Amino acid sequence: MNVWRRLTGPRRALALAGAGALVAGGLVTIPGTAAQAATQCDIAYTSNDWQGGFTANITIKNVGDPLNGWTLGWTFPNSSQRVQQGWSATYTQSGSQVTARSMSYNGTLATGASTSIGFNGAWSGSNPKPTSFTLNGVACNGGTTPPTTSPPTDPPTDPPTDPPTDPPTDPPTTPPPGTKVDNPYVGVRGYVNPEWKAKADAEAGGSRVSNNPTAVWLDRIAAINGTPNSSSNGAFGVKEHLDEALRQGAGYIQFVIYNLPGRDCSALASNGELGPDELPKYKAQYIDPIAAIQSQSKYSSLRIINIIEIDSLPNLVTNTSGQPGGTVMCDTVKANGAYVNGVGYALAKLGAIGNVYNYIDSGHHGWLGWDSNFNPSAEILKTAAVASGSTVNNVHGFITNTANYSALQEPYFKVTDNVNGQTVRQSKWVDWNYYVDELSFAQAFRTKLVSLGFNSNIGMLIDTSRNGWGGSARPTGPGATTSVDTYVNGGRIDRRAHLGNWCNQAGAGLGERPRANPATGIDAYVWVKPPGESDGSSSEIPNNEGKGFDRMCDPTYGGNARNGNNPSGALGNAPISGAWFSAQFQELMRNAYPAL
Repeated sequence: MNVWRRLTGPRRALALAGAGALVAGGLVTIPGTAAQAATQCDIAYTSNDWQGGFTANITIKNVGDPLNGWTLGWTFPNSSQRVQQGWSATYTQSGSQVTARSMSYNGTLATGASTSIGFNGAWSGSNPKPTSFTLNGVACNGGTTPPTTSPPTDPPTDPPTDPPTDPPTDPPTTPPPGTKVDNPYVGVRGYVNPEWKAKADAEAGGSRVSNNPTAVWLDRIAAINGTPNSSSNGAFGVKEHLDEALRQGAGYIQFVIYNLPGRDCSALASNGELGPDELPKYKAQYIDPIAAIQSQSKYSSLRIINIIEIDSLPNLVTNTSGQPGGTVMCDTVKANGAYVNGVGYALAKLGAIGNVYNYIDSGHHGWLGWDSNFNPSAEILKTAAVASGSTVNNVHGFITNTANYSALQEPYFKVTDNVNGQTVRQSKWVDWNYYVDELSFAQAFRTKLVSLGFNSNIGMLIDTSRNGWGGSARPTGPGATTSVDTYVNGGRIDRRAHLGNWCNQAGAGLGERPRANPATGIDAYVWVKPPGESDGSSSEIPNNEGKGFDRMCDPTYGGNARNGNNPSGALGNAPISGAWFSAQFQELMRNAYPAL
């Protein structure tokens, strides 16, 4: 749910109590005063700074009467601060006074509506945030109204014409190569994979979502150079995707590093090409070539985000001998160190590149939410982060819910609720879990990881590509208080039969669209799993892409110990993992939440 957070600080700051202006790190939030007349506004100003330059993003929320055209004004505290290139508004600057005028497409703001603008700027000495703003000449929260001196009559150089999602290509004040920003998703446009976009555009209604950034999956060695005859990868290799990102003017691009020896040791649909003892091949023929391409100087202006090895390290805690459904393969890769050393090597090799940001996969709340899984999984992630010559400095953050369906937030029940003297943790759905949704889990897991020695500024990502759970089956309020089960089952928006169900889930919908800084501690909501790409085939399909068949993708399967012997909940007639699944894509759009 897209909620305006007036007291949200920067992505890792604590909320501050009290009214008035909030100034914390890179964020300034200015609420409008209730005493104002027709025009009232809330302004949120964030910036990412580097030596001599910065990228600023401003969110304007209209809390007064509807507007048909707006002009935002502010004064920089330092006379050296300059707007150099902006987007989503027409900018003029006279001395320290700046005005930003609406474009044709974002000038109309209904009461309660918001719009975002941004610019790249320069500074010397210091770069303090402006703390007072005006909208159409009316001060927000008592800010001073600028003098009525007419602004310069000359139009700004290269006035921006792109929509809000299109910041300028190659801005003149991008951070120098090798200078990492705090949050790589802020202030820049994400790369739209043209191969995925073409499939989405070919679907009825697909153009409504096809311009969202999705990740590029490198799930085998051949994908590094492209696989034109594959059903689950495209002709573009790493280099072609990076070249296309430059051509698009994208600021960041996302890759999924996904080819560990004995990959995904507890499943079959996503088993990989490398055996459990092929760590040397993983290093020399997979990680090293990817690093060689990503480190080329021509790509130094891109923020390259690597999602490191999904569904790997937590398996060493939950799916080895002694655990329900434990496998010999998980025992093997735990014993020989293939996962720990493979992830460590990938972090060290890729993390040495100055414009690369590594995020390690960290499961989801329905997998790791119990203390018996939560703490040991955090510890195994720390072990991998310092293996094979790596350090925690090679880890920019972690991602949860990758390619999964766990609800971002459950609006109608909390883990602390009680019904007739029973905690909801006793319900069959929650099953003594300490978390009921992905956001609360990700924030708590981040805190645990920092306590184990990861840097205090790590951020979390949440894959929201398929966890919307909208449509006609979405509850509109809490369940009946007859029992904890009726209360939870009647109100939960996640409609799966069991939290352990992961393959092509019926009833799922597109979730929150990709965006940066959505909540405290969260770098971004992302679409790492491209919507419409299958999780696995409904029945065995012979192929030469290393894709197996898992009964959890069979809609007739009655389940196993890992999903409480519940039906799989999978859609029928699905192709192999990664291949286009039109019926699922159409259902995801129908059940999108927020709705399309």
